[in-house]
Amino acid sequence: MSRISKLAPSEWDPRLQAAIDPDSRSPLEQGLTRFFAHCPEQALGLMKFAGALKVGRALPERLVELVRLRIAFFNQCRSCMAIRYRDALDDGLDEALVCSLERPQEAENLSDAEKAAIRFGELMATDHLAIGDAHYAELRRHFSEAEIVELGMTCAFFVGFGRLAATWHMVEELPEAFQHAETIAPWGQASIEVR
Repeated sequence: MSRISKLAPSEWDPRLQAAIDPDSRSPLEQGLTRFFAHCPEQALGLMKFAGALKVGRALPERLVELVRLRIAFFNQCRSCMAIRYRDALDDGLDEALVCSLERPQEAENLSDAEKAAIRFGELMATDHLAIGDAHYAELRRHFSEAEIVELGMTCAFFVGFGRLAATWHMVEELPEAFQHAETIAPWGQASIEVR
């Protein structure tokens, strides 16, 4: 059960309702907005930032989703691990790729660019001070400076809000495997597709 109360869309600030049209979304797709609605001004600002990361994205959707799921594992954010975003699925993400995240540096179905981005994301989630010149040199082999900045901002968003979501323990709508207390992984589990 969630540790913070969820607000029903009827209780949301009208601007939040207009921003995501909650009546057209499942409760899971309403996601963190059900909690953020307690602070509508901050929620609207966060939505602008998240929207800018998404709309202006230069990185491939598949790559971003792989990084997101690897970070979700380290955060133990169950809702993050259970969800697969439609844009990433349309860009070639499948469960075989998700299963590669168990040992991404050994995976034959991940590109060198994906491996570099995943490694950066996992270090952001586990030991950010270990990221040094060699890691940035590897990123530069595959990405422009702007893409590296975008990757960093995206990882920071995933790490921070994934950790917050994990503490809120929002698991009621997830597949059974994601509702248990032990450490879990996004690979080898049923998932939920969202927009």
